[in-house]
Amino acid sequence: MFSSLSRRAVLRVRASSSSGRVCGVLVPSASHNSESLFQSRQKSTQPVDPFVEEEGTAAATTPNNNAQELVNFPEAQPILLNAKEHAVGYLNKILNARVYEAAIETELQEAKNLSSALKNKIFLKREDTQPVFSFKIRGAYNKMAHLTRAELDMGVVCCSAGNHAQGVALSARKLGCQAVIVMPLATPSIKVNAVRTHGGPTVEVRLFGNNYDEAAVEAKRLQKEENMTMIHPFDDPYVIAGQGTIGLEILKARVSGPLDAIFVCCGGGGMLAGIAAYVKRVRPNVKVIGVEAADAAGMTASIREGQVVTLDSVGLFADGAAVKTVGSETFRICNTLVDDMITVDTDQICNAIKLSYNDARVVLEPAGALGVAGMKKYIEENGITGQTMVAITSGANMDFDRLRFVSERADSSERTLAVTIPETPGSFRALYALIWPRNVTEFSYRFEAKGQAHVLISFQPVMNVDNDFEGVLEGLRKNDFSCYDLSHNDLAKSHVRHLAGGRSNVPHERIFRFDFPESPGALQRFLASMDITWNVSLFHYRNHGDDFGRVLVGIQVPDTCDKRVQNFLDTLGYTYAEETNNPAYLSFLRHTNGETQD
Repeated sequence: MFSSLSRRAVLRVRASSSSGRVCGVLVPSASHNSESLFQSRQKSTQPVDPFVEEEGTAAATTPNNNAQELVNFPEAQPILLNAKEHAVGYLNKILNARVYEAAIETELQEAKNLSSALKNKIFLKREDTQPVFSFKIRGAYNKMAHLTRAELDMGVVCCSAGNHAQGVALSARKLGCQAVIVMPLATPSIKVNAVRTHGGPTVEVRLFGNNYDEAAVEAKRLQKEENMTMIHPFDDPYVIAGQGTIGLEILKARVSGPLDAIFVCCGGGGMLAGIAAYVKRVRPNVKVIGVEAADAAGMTASIREGQVVTLDSVGLFADGAAVKTVGSETFRICNTLVDDMITVDTDQICNAIKLSYNDARVVLEPAGALGVAGMKKYIEENGITGQTMVAITSGANMDFDRLRFVSERADSSERTLAVTIPETPGSFRALYALIWPRNVTEFSYRFEAKGQAHVLISFQPVMNVDNDFEGVLEGLRKNDFSCYDLSHNDLAKSHVRHLAGGRSNVPHERIFRFDFPESPGALQRFLASMDITWNVSLFHYRNHGDDFGRVLVGIQVPDTCDKRVQNFLDTLGYTYAEETNNPAYLSFLRHTNGETQD
């Protein structure tokens, strides 16, 4: 990861006694003790005159009349920034941004559960509560509000399949101008309808092309042939300044309190650049840290190379931040001002959605949870405690169809094992006894052949017991159960857990479907009630958050045991149905020796 820019050396210029003025500038240090991407990255900024300040500030005395000395300030002391080196004009643009005609000043909400879990004081900047449920309205409206009436009358155009489109649509309605929003043909109808709802009769949604790049070609054609103004989603000074008002609001809310770091979602870099431009000018000791999805880390790659890098491909889970090429202007600002970049994977994003829900009672979209995910990873990797941090929850336009996947991958406390057990009666019960009383969330097993059986089991280790998971592994191995950890195996979590088992030719097998109460001891009661001489030939269970767990069980019982089986079912008291003749079972879970099923 990157090191903090606040450790750089500072050139202090001391005025002569006649002038009595001091001017300070931030310059890169010649060396740095720790290895980091910031240490080795190539600077792409233009040469800077350290004695020229932003318009409206006092001019610095010339170096010929002043003594100079190189001083390494402690990290906690204020650092005077040179405005020309650090995003000229953005302080003025942000302070005068026209965003509140369309956007609201969002709450900086204390996240008490996250604060307790991470041992730091955590705040969420609730950009998901904007009228379009994302921060994008700020930049879009600010850009459009600065167009002339003649430009607005010619209309505006943008290409987007997400939050930027909704921001442009609402802005167009408020400003009374025509807007054409080009979206790919495959854009989900919920997003198309949202754009139409926000925009009303002034907005035309034009579906074009099979992907974003093809849609962008059409948007550029409209810009050129019909003289429409392109509203870029991130690489525009007015868009950047609009997003920078988020930083203004954060510092205003924390003006009388400590603030150590702000974690910002990064796609094309507009919000990250805007916040960094303001925060590093006003309160430079506050770290600004960008967060990207690991499979769409364009800004991280660009800063590493010292120039804008175009990624070959990007993952689409965090689609709101899936950008192949970051902006040239956003890169210029981020490359100079951002303290750190951190990347997170899909599971960490899903976990952040869950953690945010626990505090804010909102289901963030994947890109909207990047700030929380990056903050959690940064704190854990660096062992940080007792600090005050802000994560921006940047959007909540979640596709409902994704909720199942998010729920499946969100629980970071769940651990998954592959366990080999003897294919003998009682082995299943013995295995579970070594896991109990931990909460089992998944159990998949299918009889394969005499000798050994392979079981996929997921459970939650006891959180307040040190190394509890490792203790379970040790206990299994001491009892001759071979096992290995699949908790971070993406193939296992995405596919194998759904395919474990398969067909088997099991004599005297009967199949039952049960509703287990989702309460501690339900599985233990089931196993304890079974006849010890019966063999469990199939078992499949997955916790889906319902009040009843749906369990499929295969039991090998001789035909002469019908009465004993019925007595077991009646005594158990769980709702059940026999599925031995179900065609799905016969087709996919049982060998038919080449015979077809009617």
